[in-house]
Amino acid sequence: MIEKQICTRCIMDTEGDPAIKFESDGTCNYCNYALERINKVYFPNEIGKKKLEDTLVKIKEYGKDKEFDCIMGISGGLDSAYLAFLGSKKWGLRILGVHVDDGFDSPIAKENIIALCKNCEIKLITEHINREQFMDLTRSFLFAGVPGICIPQDNVLTAVLFEIAEKYKIKYFLSGTNFALESILQRGNLHNACDTVHIEDIHKKFGTKPINDLPLLSLYDRYFKYKYIKGQKYIRPLDWIEYNKDKAIEELKSVDFNYYEGKHYESILTRFLQVYYLPQKFNIDIRKSHLSSLIISGQISREQALNEMQKPMFDEDKIQEDIDFILSNLNLSRTEFNKIMAEKPKYHSDYQCSNFIKYTNIALKFRKYLSD
Repeated sequence: MIEKQICTRCIMDTEGDPAIKFESDGTCNYCNYALERINKVYFPNEIGKKKLEDTLVKIKEYGKDKEFDCIMGISGGLDSAYLAFLGSKKWGLRILGVHVDDGFDSPIAKENIIALCKNCEIKLITEHINREQFMDLTRSFLFAGVPGICIPQDNVLTAVLFEIAEKYKIKYFLSGTNFALESILQRGNLHNACDTVHIEDIHKKFGTKPINDLPLLSLYDRYFKYKYIKGQKYIRPLDWIEYNKDKAIEELKSVDFNYYEGKHYESILTRFLQVYYLPQKFNIDIRKSHLSSLIISGQISREQALNEMQKPMFDEDKIQEDIDFILSNLNLSRTEFNKIMAEKPKYHSDYQCSNFIKYTNIALKFRKYLSD
């Protein structure tokens, strides 16, 4: 058995991660790459202030004589909630909020969405997708045994957002994606959610119902049609401010937002993915990525992160409730679920994917040489 090695700067380690590599000083490729990028993408300074001011002028100018300045997805999670709060309360943007009810919202997420939009005077559109088809597609990913069982969720949410933006003729998207809390993501368990070739291949192998009534966004739609033909702009304003997690949680109390203990816990499905499915089937503890990101952005120390890792990942009774809820929605028995969990893990590369993804992965492998 190979002895576990942990990074000397962050807390990423070799458990469940064949992609991690270490330098002679014991630091890993994840935090080194994040530090290479930090001054190129994260601007919690005067540069960011200028970028934000210039962008707000453009957004408001484009939104003049229109009902809305911009659009954003509202999940009930911290990042999107804080951005919506800043955008409406601090920056004076008229935001159209979009939420997709996929059947996996946690009770606290539902409360947060209602309170946030009410107190920030954000018009909210809640879309109800074809529940039967969506559950069958998600079920097929679980049967496929891949890490990214939330890919259908991510794709459908994005597809609905783009459809509504086109309907209301909105050009600017505000995204809560950010460097400060997300600079490190473990490789090997990720796949582009817009790869409809991949989605359709897995569904063809494991699905039992049609998915013709689900809004799905292809790589062509996401990276060419909407970006270049439609001219829509995807903006990450949280990279232009000093985004501090604790400060955001505290400020959001003024609009009756309640934090829910973990990143992406607003969805019962993503909570299950992070605290049970990935650790039990793939030996992946996603907390390492989240805490390491906070180390890189200077919000916690490595010692604090290691102490946090000593806490239990989940409450046994609570996770069993989540599993029962998910299995009921997916029409899965405990026997079927236990069999899936016991089977050898599969990876996204075991199934068909878009050529675009293949070529991108090759390019990423040679990124160092291509940039020299």
